[in-house]
Amino acid sequence: MIGKLKGTIDEIGEDHVVLDVHGVGYVAHCSARTLAKLGRAGEAAVLFIETYVREDQLKLFGFMTAMEREWFRLLQSVQGVGSKVALAVLSTLTPGELANAIVLQDKTSISRAPGVGPKVAVRIVTELKNKAPAFAGEMAPSIVLSQELGEGVAPAPIADAVSALTNLGYSRDQAANAVAAALKNGGEGADSAKLIRLGLRELSR
Repeated sequence: MIGKLKGTIDEIGEDHVVLDVHGVGYVAHCSARTLAKLGRAGEAAVLFIETYVREDQLKLFGFMTAMEREWFRLLQSVQGVGSKVALAVLSTLTPGELANAIVLQDKTSISRAPGVGPKVAVRIVTELKNKAPAFAGEMAPSIVLSQELGEGVAPAPIADAVSALTNLGYSRDQAANAVAAALKNGGEGADSAKLIRLGLRELSR
């Protein structure tokens, strides 16, 4: 099985890249987001690879990060989601945005991806809700916080701080991210006033 390729970009197509590795051209199907981040023909590139072996074909899927590849696998654990739909979702949302949308049960954001109808979007947010925080990368603290806020189990100082920041005009995502960063700097025992102050400092950066 091929897990990673390092070579030179030979060609970039509408939905794939041809990567030259020591004279062998590997065709890797990628999300639009990954293709946009790759360089031009002749430049070096590294792709994390998911290998699909079928009776009649061998297909490679390429990703800029291991986290994106994990989401590609995770999405396909949902009924009705195949490789094409999974790539479409990852073309529309970053792994962090996807995790946040799932935790907040934001079916509208997920259904923006081509080929994702309302029923599939509902299945994605329902079946992956408890798995999303583990696949959020550096956004994990704010994802967990968003989940606690959505379920009404976040500690009062945290909920109050997020509420205060949203009342100032920031989105819930921005407020949750800022308070998550404030918790890291201010400590778990910080009161709402301190969290609001530190949160505003984060938002002003």
